[in-house]
Amino acid sequence: MQVKEWHISQVDSHIVQRLVKDLNISDDIAKLLVKRGIYDFDSAKDFFRPNLSKIYDPFLMKDMGIAVDRINQAKKNNEILLVYGDYDVDGTTSVAMISLFLTSLDVEHKFYCPDRYNEGYGISKNGIDFAINENISLIIALDCGIRDIESISYARSKGIDVIVCDHHKTGDKLPNANAILNPKQKNCNYPFKELCGCGVGFKLISAFHIKNKISVDNTLKYLDFVAVATLADIVPVVDENRIFAFHGILKLNTNPNPGFTALIKKLSSRQKISSSEILFGLAPMINSAGRIEHANLAVKLLISNNSEELNRYSENLFSLNLKRKKIESEIFNDALNNIDYDLSATVLCSNDWHKGVIGIVASKLIEKHYRPTIVFSEKDGLLTGSARSVKGFNIYDAIENCKDLCERFGGHKYAAGLTVKKENYESFKSRFLSIVSKQITEDQMIQKIDIDLQLDLNKLDNKFYRILKQFSPFGPGNPKPVFKTHNLNLKSPPVLIGADKKHIKFLLDLKNTNIQAVGFNLAQLVGKLKSNKINLCYTIEENIWNSKKTLQLLVKDFF
Repeated sequence: MQVKEWHISQVDSHIVQRLVKDLNISDDIAKLLVKRGIYDFDSAKDFFRPNLSKIYDPFLMKDMGIAVDRINQAKKNNEILLVYGDYDVDGTTSVAMISLFLTSLDVEHKFYCPDRYNEGYGISKNGIDFAINENISLIIALDCGIRDIESISYARSKGIDVIVCDHHKTGDKLPNANAILNPKQKNCNYPFKELCGCGVGFKLISAFHIKNKISVDNTLKYLDFVAVATLADIVPVVDENRIFAFHGILKLNTNPNPGFTALIKKLSSRQKISSSEILFGLAPMINSAGRIEHANLAVKLLISNNSEELNRYSENLFSLNLKRKKIESEIFNDALNNIDYDLSATVLCSNDWHKGVIGIVASKLIEKHYRPTIVFSEKDGLLTGSARSVKGFNIYDAIENCKDLCERFGGHKYAAGLTVKKENYESFKSRFLSIVSKQITEDQMIQKIDIDLQLDLNKLDNKFYRILKQFSPFGPGNPKPVFKTHNLNLKSPPVLIGADKKHIKFLLDLKNTNIQAVGFNLAQLVGKLKSNKINLCYTIEENIWNSKKTLQLLVKDFF
């Protein structure tokens, strides 16, 4: 387990006191708001009550008018469209959403998700050939396409038009698509740059409905798709994304898409869906399709309205997710034994590792060895890698400096995917490790826990937690508040829990009550709890057991 550094930043006391006065809230709540960039009454109102009236005009996005006109043309001419999307949650929810949208317009269409193992990420030649065979005249590409220059050129050469709806970083050259919807592209005036792929697709639906004078209700019914994709894709939950996530979660809890309803039934532990249930419950099940078998299964579930199909597809996804967990655990343990702890980065490869889970494994390895990490899976002389980084280090740029050794790559600052020929692996590994060792700082190799404030647990009550819950939905840009408390008293010795005894549970003795603390995957630190006095770093959660709600602490670290 990595040694972690606790870091708490200070806030402007004058702003805090102004919020205390204007909002009639406690100092602690005011400090949490200031740390999230909320400095006055109006910004606090927008934060706690995200308003759909504040979403941006979709026509501010470059090429949006062109894209809408092309879909109108396709509808008028009775063309057959292809909805093409990535195999992850963002991609499959996008495909399902646009498919339902086209169905509502009575536009004939097919959908296509590439096979993770045989085709890889992005628009594949196989996908274009499928379009040719199905007499497709227009492809709507979602959560991919911005770097698929050759594939889109191939499609255009066959008389197939392409609309790209993507959110990934653009390259030096853009594909020759009919329309490119991507707020990150140059000369795009869309004010918010951090939409997920499904968010971009949603803006396309919105623009089409506006242009054709279709009720906004027909647009808003897709918000549950956008919420799931936004939270699953780990984009900043701020600005427009917060509005989408907030109202999408409301829809998930009131009138969700039938496919989501079927999956929610599998999450029987919770009565209400929150950002946590999406991130750790719904998203992994949807993702398991593309990771273990084929993403088409997730799309079929999300576009179905047949009870028999919904039950069958959701059960399949539930089973696949269990299988994914088992495979992931085996690969993680294998990879853990091969880490070189003397290096400033981790690069591992095996032909025995399942391609569908290497991204998760890379993330988990960083918890053990806090270094930029790439995990490769080999098949037929081609290595597919998933890269994950540490805070402050741009792993995308490091990979880009090795692009001559890559067949393809793409992604973000902290997460990327790449493909390397087997014969180039050692050269890539050597150069990548060299780049990281020269660029990474000592500070970036220390895992830090950002703490919002020091809290007196004796002041913790249901009123404080009710306000705390209103900070959700949580994610990048609005993380779940983290607290620390010093000199806490243990009520009783800690207990190891879980089937594998990897977790720890203990009671804390407060002035007027006791409170339970749970630390997942912290069993190896149990020796630190021999003393009756401990310093604790944690989040506050609601535990529901036999319909009884109690507050508990979810431990992040202690000493």
